Amino acid sequence: MKEIYLDSNATTCVLPAAVAAAKQAMEQGYGNPSSTHATGLQAKAMMDGVRRRASGLLGVGDGRLMFNSGATEGIQTAVLSALCALRERRDAGKRIGSLLLYGATEHKAVPESLAHWNRLLGLNLEVRKLPVDAQGRHDLQALDALIGDAAMLCTMAANNETGVVSDLSAIAQLLQERGADAYWMVDCVQALGKLKLNLAATRIDYAPFSGHKLYVPKGIGMLYVRAGAPFTPLMMGGGQEAGLRSGTENMAGIAALGAVLAALDDGKTFRSHADLAAFREQLVASLERAFPGIVFNMPFDLSLSTTLNFSVPGLSSKELLDLFDAARVRVSSGSACSAAKALPSYVLEAMHVPQWRASSAIRLSFGPLIDAATITAACARIERCGEALRSSCLLPSALAPSPQDGVIQLSVDGQCTWLLSDLASASCVVIDPVAALVPRLAAFIRCQHLALRAIVHTAAPADHGVARLALLQELEIEQVGHVDIDGELALGQQRLRRVECGETHVYLLGQRFAFIGALTPGALAPLLDAALLTQDTVLCASGDDGSICATVRTVQDGSVPAAELQLDAAALPAFLRQHPGAILVDVREAYEHAACAGTVFEGCEVRSVPLSRLAGQVAAWLQQPQRPLVFFCRSGNRSARASACLRRLGHGAAWQLNGGMAMAEATRHPLAIAA
Repeated sequence: MKEIYLDSNATTCVLPAAVAAAKQAMEQGYGNPSSTHATGLQAKAMMDGVRRRASGLLGVGDGRLMFNSGATEGIQTAVLSALCALRERRDAGKRIGSLLLYGATEHKAVPESLAHWNRLLGLNLEVRKLPVDAQGRHDLQALDALIGDAAMLCTMAANNETGVVSDLSAIAQLLQERGADAYWMVDCVQALGKLKLNLAATRIDYAPFSGHKLYVPKGIGMLYVRAGAPFTPLMMGGGQEAGLRSGTENMAGIAALGAVLAALDDGKTFRSHADLAAFREQLVASLERAFPGIVFNMPFDLSLSTTLNFSVPGLSSKELLDLFDAARVRVSSGSACSAAKALPSYVLEAMHVPQWRASSAIRLSFGPLIDAATITAACARIERCGEALRSSCLLPSALAPSPQDGVIQLSVDGQCTWLLSDLASASCVVIDPVAALVPRLAAFIRCQHLALRAIVHTAAPADHGVARLALLQELEIEQVGHVDIDGELALGQQRLRRVECGETHVYLLGQRFAFIGALTPGALAPLLDAALLTQDTVLCASGDDGSICATVRTVQDGSVPAAELQLDAAALPAFLRQHPGAILVDVREAYEHAACAGTVFEGCEVRSVPLSRLAGQVAAWLQQPQRPLVFFCRSGNRSARASACLRRLGHGAAWQLNGGMAMAEATRHPLAIAA
């Protein structure tokens, strides 16, 4: 299936007309606009034309509009200009405010720029957050109390994570009523093409813009400076941009920006606000059908019609991202600049939403170029994602679940819970439950219609049994008979045996698996002496150090993984031709596998073995230690863990697909993933 890109608040594709304009500028209009010959004059004419069009669309009036590299540079320039003026005023003996105020939901570039230039210029003013209310709008009461001490105020027109539109008119009115002389910067990055702007009619001193949020290539932006507002160039040199920003102009970028501005002007290229609002309603309906209990983290009536921010109870943002990515629907977990840090959204935290929502939020955003067919296809895939979660017991469902049998590993915060599921007897055992995993365990047990036979611990639980009691309560089971195993427990045709090892317990599933607390040779010695283990017994620990599992042999030998065996997507076809017996192993979770349309690995054996079930499969693979295994996942992180685990256990041909499905798709070779 074709990729559906719904992360436009991070960046967009480039408008075909913008590509053509950039190409024309590079091939024919390549003159330097500072040159006085005809070629240079033609380039300058093009640049001046784009500036006039931008000035008209933004209502610049007598203000100045310069081209630059993007919003970050614009923010830096605005902050530097305001703070230099403040220092000059203070040095002249004039009073300035003591606060540099910024909205608590601003892009990180704003507070970091304020802190940076405040320190370098020696102003030593206080950089303080302006709180927002539960809807994500600036707290006007708090601003009223602080504005008299403010030297600079930084807000945004629309938030990049939630799409919440600021009440700029109310802020301007407050500034006027209080006679505040604070310099005011408004981040207009998400406003271009989405909100009507008439900058000269406002109190705004500085407004940065970034082209790549609206179908323009990266590396081109604009900064508006109100007439009379102080200005200090960030870059000095050749005096370009009337001395406001030195450096030869990005003519290809300016030409591309001009094409997009022309498209905004023509009123035909982009969808109307009414169309975009209808598209959002369509997406909301599909999201609600797909994910029961979904919570939207923004007020619809106060937000851009192109942005949705939501959380789903019981599902982390990573799980949802992996799920959407498997369906080839590209969304994000927040600002693209901070998404990789895996932290709760500071924007949602500032809005005081519950922690689980701030930690698991997903942002879905689209641009005004989107069409009805794309929205319809996106809705279908979103609903398919919901079906995939239901089949994997992660969402309630009246449908029969996909059977999930064997040894299952769940991990959180460095702790492992193991679940033994025996579908033949419709029963299960939970080993070392962790409180954070109780909802997931309970949902799985209910969905699979399993009888919980026991909840056991390999050592005295640090939570004094809180997780065990919570699981029993979730499942509405009386505690009696579900505390521990007295000797041995029949689990279908299998026997789970409890063995005392000092103050800890080991649970043995025959000689195939041993569930144990600490993986040390000393802990294994009595079990080996009693012939309860073999060298190939798979050891499942209660702690998660990233190794997934071990064997007796690897613990005794202190084995470390052999050197990484990596394959690039481009090299995979040749590798598979040379190794026709190789097995391709998809270690994504079952719901990801179910959400995609399948994989195209013609003539190759492909198996779905989620990382959470890898421990149950390693023994079989170790019986053929030279048969190549090629692990793959979405990005390469999980497949790297899987291949390292197998190499550590002694498998000599455990490879991973470097970069995962993302790189396989990018190469577009015949063995690429078609999801």
